[in-house]
Formats: sequence, C-alpha cells, structure tokens
Amino acid sequence: MDFQELFDRHRRELHVHCYRMLASFADADDAVQETFLRAWRHHDDFEPGTNARAWLYRIATNACLDAIRRSNRRPPAAGAEVSWLQPYPDQLLDQVAPAEDEPDAVVVARETIELAYLTTIQLLPARQRAVLLLRDVLDWSAAETAEALELTVPAANSALQRARATLKSAPERDRMPSAPTGEERELLARLIAAHDSADVGATVALLREDVRVTMPPLPMEYRGLAEFLPLLHRAFDGMGEWRLVPTAANRTPAAASYLRAPGDSEFRAFKLDVIRMDAGRVAEFTTFDAALFPQFDLPVVLRDSQLR
Repeated sequence: MDFQELFDRHRRELHVHCYRMLASFADADDAVQETFLRAWRHHDDFEPGTNARAWLYRIATNACLDAIRRSNRRPPAAGAEVSWLQPYPDQLLDQVAPAEDEPDAVVVARETIELAYLTTIQLLPARQRAVLLLRDVLDWSAAETAEALELTVPAANSALQRARATLKSAPERDRMPSAPTGEERELLARLIAAHDSADVGATVALLREDVRVTMPPLPMEYRGLAEFLPLLHRAFDGMGEWRLVPTAANRTPAAASYLRAPGDSEFRAFKLDVIRMDAGRVAEFTTFDAALFPQFDLPVVLRDSQLR
C-alpha cells in the first residue's frame, strides 16, 4: 500500500478526531491537511510493521495541539457558548467504518460526537482534551498516550483524571442510538410542516417549555418559550417564505432552512438547525449559518423539484 492510499484509508476518521479536538469542521479540514504534510515529510522514517493508524493519529493530535496554540484559543468559561462550534454531516460520519483487518478502528458513537459533548470537552485545556480522546474514545493505553504526547505516564494519568472530573460536573446525557430514531424523524417532519406553514401554534406544540436556542458564533442564548416566541413571530411575520429540508448532523436530527425573502424569486440557503429532542418534544436548537451546506450535499438554492 503506497502512502497516499494509506492516508486516504484513514482520512475520514482522522478528520472526525480533529473535529473532536477543535469542534470546527473547517479547522479539522486544515488539521488533516497539516497531518498529511507532516506524515509525507516523515514517511521514510515509518518502520514496516508499525501501527500506521496509531502513527497517523499521533501526528494528527499534535497538529491539532499546535493549531490551538497558534490560534491562542482559550477554553470558554463554564456555561459560555463555544463561538467556533460547527456541525458535522452525518453522511460523512457514516464513512468511518472499521476495516476488516483493523477491528479496533473507531466507530463514531453518538455520545462522542454530540454538540453537547463537544462543547463540554472544549472546557478542557488542550492537552487534557487530547488525553481524554486518546484514552476514552480511541481506547489507547496510558503508555501509548504518554508517548504520543511526549508526557510521562503519571502526567498522562493525571491529565485524564482532571479531564474526567470536568466531564462528571457536566449535565449527564443518556446513552443514545447511533443515529436519529424513527420517532425523532417523525417529530422532525412535523416540525418542518409546521414551520413551512408558518403555524406558530403547531410549532410551539412540539417544543418543551424550557426549549433552548443558541446561535454560534454569536453569544446569544434564548431559554424558554417566552424568549423563543418573539424569534418565531419575527421569522414568520416579516422575513419571507420558508422551506425546510430534513438532514442530520452529529447523529442528531437537523433542518436546513431556505428563505424566499420578499421580492425574491428563489428559496436561498439561510441556516442549519441541529435539534436535540427529549421525550417527544424539541428541547434545543443550535442554529448555524449556511456555510457548510455543500458539505451536507445541500444546494445553495432549492430547485423547483425540491419544493413541496
């Protein structure tokens, strides 16, 4: 297997790993490219029989740590929004699958790709985050983790203990299926129908009383129906006509919103809502702009055949 083939075999899972480290799809792209360049420069040093996957993960993890240092990106304060957070398309997560000769390859579990998990681990200092992901997600040993990060084993274990303590203080999440359930897809379809009809009452009936809305990178948070309703009325009463398309991000239902503004003839990409559901109601919207629509295989303008 030549170098390009080797790298391409692991590219998507490396991208997911960098995304977990950085919480940004675009930054993960840059980190994977840097991983490729570093691996290419040193591929002659790679010894036959060495675990190629572990070698690439080591390079990728350190590329992410270097990127964090260069950006001077500080962990947000507890409870603060992660301004650099971006969604990850489910169809790309589905490309991460173990090869027959690598049964230990990582399957992307829902609980380690959720936006809530990503937000929580961004609270960790970068090296603690790296240790946590290598140990608890990739299932590396303490010795392997210490070697990859040029730490002593006691230092790696200490970092893991501190990282786990931070996670324990975060709200608990139930272990969930690896993809949206049929019940969640049905709720999403009902939400889309209500939104496309600009039906405030039908939309509100699908929401929890304590529904939460955030809009990275804006430092905005809306809690509860009293704060959410003005947003809904503003969207329905003056912005124009909406068409929403179902999709999925971070193993969670999502809706891509297209808006035909007054005076316009086209429905244009406007935003992407990643939706957390609980007990048959919508509990949270995380609203992103339309920058990643191409990565979701979503058009910038809806064609006539896509309009209901």
